[in-house]
Amino acid sequence: MTLSLNVLFVASEAVPLAKTGGLGDMVGACASALRRAGMKVTVMLPGYPDAIAQLQHTHTVCEWTDLPGGRARLLSGRMGAQGIPVLLFDAPALFARPGNPYLDDHGEPYEDNALRFAAFSQAAARVAGGVPGVHRADIVQAHDWHAGLVPLFVKRAQVPVKTVFTVHNLAFQGNFPMHVVPDIGVPPDAAHEAEFWGQFSFLKAGLLWADRITTVSHAYAREILSEAAGCGMQDLLRARQQDLVAILNGIDNDVWNPSKDPLLPQPFVASNLSGKQTAKRVLQQRFGLPEDPKAPLLAVGSRLTHQKMADVTLQALPQLLESNPQLQVAVLGCGEHAYETGMAELAARYPRQVAAKIGYTEAYAHLLHAGADILLHGSRFEPCGLTPLYSMRYGTVPIASRVGGLMDTITDHGSPEAALHGATGFLFDGDTADAMVAAVERALHVFAQPQAWRILQYNGMTTDFGWSQPAREYIALYRNLVPAATPMPAVALAQTPAATDALHTPRPEQPVRTPARRRSTALSDEIRAHAVARAASAEKIRA
Repeated sequence: MTLSLNVLFVASEAVPLAKTGGLGDMVGACASALRRAGMKVTVMLPGYPDAIAQLQHTHTVCEWTDLPGGRARLLSGRMGAQGIPVLLFDAPALFARPGNPYLDDHGEPYEDNALRFAAFSQAAARVAGGVPGVHRADIVQAHDWHAGLVPLFVKRAQVPVKTVFTVHNLAFQGNFPMHVVPDIGVPPDAAHEAEFWGQFSFLKAGLLWADRITTVSHAYAREILSEAAGCGMQDLLRARQQDLVAILNGIDNDVWNPSKDPLLPQPFVASNLSGKQTAKRVLQQRFGLPEDPKAPLLAVGSRLTHQKMADVTLQALPQLLESNPQLQVAVLGCGEHAYETGMAELAARYPRQVAAKIGYTEAYAHLLHAGADILLHGSRFEPCGLTPLYSMRYGTVPIASRVGGLMDTITDHGSPEAALHGATGFLFDGDTADAMVAAVERALHVFAQPQAWRILQYNGMTTDFGWSQPAREYIALYRNLVPAATPMPAVALAQTPAATDALHTPRPEQPVRTPARRRSTALSDEIRAHAVARAASAEKIRA
């Protein structure tokens, strides 16, 4: 039997209503997976104009006049094909702004972000406590600093619900001058406790007052306890280590599925990659690169920032292009102006080898993952790393930094014949151009052996990165927090195999360590015949 729980997700974005990155992907996909598993999940978001426009079956639940930021109303509706229940905090003075949810037209954070997300958090705490027409929550899961005040407001209002605070990226903390405190409804004593180097920290408030803290990969849960990766919060996290739970993110296998992706020119599956070859040709056409099916096509598809090692990538690529004249590079992303300019200049310098599209669209992202041979994903720190998971799903082999969630999801055995032993990609240490170049050269060496490369692709495409296992782990966490929840009919278990065992998982005494994702190591007869009998023996790979 599973649990009848009302779970309220509070976040600043969720697919399909609002997305700037992986946070939006995770919130939307996780909510959908939990609903399939029998949870009653409602997502609460700020009332951005685009979100309101996309909301289905919209009606007004209530109005408020006493929250920071002025008059507001609570809208109810549905989102996506599954019809996930959604609540939007429609406060026009705070959120009726076009474009980015957090930044103004000059790319700078809105000056009133503290007020905006404090009002949103107060509204969420009221919803958790019960609003006419909305089910009272059993669990409130607040995501990242934008919802960091929710556990605080819930505790201060003595709302009888349990709170979970999910850290998607510890580096983004929502730190503001202390003078904002009187305007955002935080009591002085709480402001003192959440003080961080002379500022008031939304993130610290979430870490202090949530009943449980989760983060999105097991390696990252260990890293943030250290001074090197703790971003100044490591002492607090160590003190709360008994309440820290690691649950690796998944991906939406319906959205990211090459066998039925409407954004691809031709579908394909792991046992037949003819559609991937078509995607490569279309990708070369649309990026203005020569159509060459044999040329290794390397994708750079991420935010162009210091965290994502854009500076190192700009140093490494010229070396690789000079020593590998057949190599092609397709860049899709945006970020810091200097790195955007650097990528554009690199494309101008190597017009037949490099193409850069500054910006982001879902259509180009899907085509990039489908058409490229290799994904280059450097990162100085990476809480989870969804982009390499998408790439593996589409048969594009990742090269990534050995940090955070990338260590949890990419298997690199380090030997030339690693493909035969379940490898799915290539990892490198440090943040130097030499380390990155060496990793790419290692990948190109295997790419030159088609059958060995074919096994790498198959290994990645048949690894289960879906949400079934993470959903079971969240259910186990909720069960631990609300042990007396009302049972539901056993039919829900048909949608979540092995959920019964997960419900009895004890409260972790250390960050949770779960088995690696299920990987299918059995090759199809076709692949085994070609890859093993003809060219994938260890001796030939070494050659």
